[in-house]
Amino acid sequence: MKAASKADLFRRLPSVDELLRGPEFTSMIAAEGHPPVAEAARVVLSRLRAEISAGTLDSKGIDLALSGLHEAVERRLRQALATSLRTVINATGVILHTNLGRAPLSSAALDHIHETAGEYSNLEFDLTAGERGKRDVHVDRLFRKLLDDGVNDLPPRAGACPEGAQRLEGTPAPTTISTIVVNNNAAAVLLALNTIAEGGEVIVSRGELVEIGGSFRIPDVMTKSNVALREVGTTNRTRIQDYEKAITEKTRLLLRVHRSNFEITGFTEQPELAELVELARKRKLPLMEDLGSGALIDLHALGIAGETSVLDSLRVGVDVVSYSGDKLLGGPQAGMLSGRSDLIACMRSNSLFRALRVDKLTYAALEATLLAYVKHDYDAIPALRMMRISKEEIGSRAEKIAAQIRSHELTAEIIGGESVIGGGAAPSTTLPTQLIAITSTESSANELAARLRASNPPVIARVEDDRVLLDLRTVFPEQDEQVVQALRAATQA
Repeated sequence: MKAASKADLFRRLPSVDELLRGPEFTSMIAAEGHPPVAEAARVVLSRLRAEISAGTLDSKGIDLALSGLHEAVERRLRQALATSLRTVINATGVILHTNLGRAPLSSAALDHIHETAGEYSNLEFDLTAGERGKRDVHVDRLFRKLLDDGVNDLPPRAGACPEGAQRLEGTPAPTTISTIVVNNNAAAVLLALNTIAEGGEVIVSRGELVEIGGSFRIPDVMTKSNVALREVGTTNRTRIQDYEKAITEKTRLLLRVHRSNFEITGFTEQPELAELVELARKRKLPLMEDLGSGALIDLHALGIAGETSVLDSLRVGVDVVSYSGDKLLGGPQAGMLSGRSDLIACMRSNSLFRALRVDKLTYAALEATLLAYVKHDYDAIPALRMMRISKEEIGSRAEKIAAQIRSHELTAEIIGGESVIGGGAAPSTTLPTQLIAITSTESSANELAARLRASNPPVIARVEDDRVLLDLRTVFPEQDEQVVQALRAATQA
């Protein structure tokens, strides 16, 4: 029999309109709409034309392709309409994993988002007065409950807004604490520096000129704030005298940056925070601390050292503290500025604040998260709960999973290991855990890890010494069965 020519094969392909008139496409178009279905059909037919042109599709092949056109279009449609942002199972043991979205939100936060996002809300409406209100009030009242303790008796200090920056009437007394929220901590630092020190100098230790994730550096943020950086001390040693000698008539602010994502050990020296507070008061300058991670409670009980809480800094006398919402606080991505009400009012009046402010979804999640702190219900916050899980509890779950996945192909053993906080927080702190160490007789560890990432939902694991390691500290208990199914499916691929 004479082989069909390319022209013959092309003629056998239907047009998009002809294809979509088929009865099997009616429900697909009704469910997803004509435009996306037509686009999916166009892509599938174009691919077949390319294969004919390349000579890789003969008459037998086109028979098979034509019989499966409906399925091919349906697969293409699912791919085209699938969301890119997906849930994953974090089996890495990194609690605040930046690449995996940092802190997961509490169920109360999710509920509050749902109830306020799908309908209208009083985001900027005063229900009592019946007029426009401020969005800050929804969380500032809770921050006051959490941060005012032991702070309100501090004396007023000089070094408020630069001339022209204070534009609000009825500014609260500088001895109270207020908080405003922007979209992340870098934005908080940018807003604070621009408000307090624009056109002047900010003094900071060389050992604190950190770089955070995504190559954002403190000196770069300072430049964008239109302030001049004045470095003092050396990388490993800075004394209070270095700060004092550097103060000039151009100095507008003393800045302390918490080394939340690295440590300097050995021959080191750094002034106590109380020394910087004393110097700032003596020279009538405001003192700001960029805490970064932003713990709202003392984490020592969880075995986490080196993370100063926001309240600790304010009690010592720091004027303004900046910190993140999705790190140790365990809430949504946000940047908070807490401190003297007069300085916070200046920042609120800065036009940058409107550009950097957050939306109702963030306020809803943050309000619900803060309410858990007010009630001391710390286990309601997933990140804090994960830090509190014992090694024994993790080991018990790990044994159950290992028993279900062992096969002629998979070997699973329980070994000791360490979880980490992540997210640029507590770099030297590790939490003891139990790991499931998996090896395969058919695949390398990297191949097995890739198959786990391709599962639905994807399972993200660690690979060390040609073993796949699963740390259940960061796996929600209700996800254990999904991990089992993903491992079984990965060995059948």
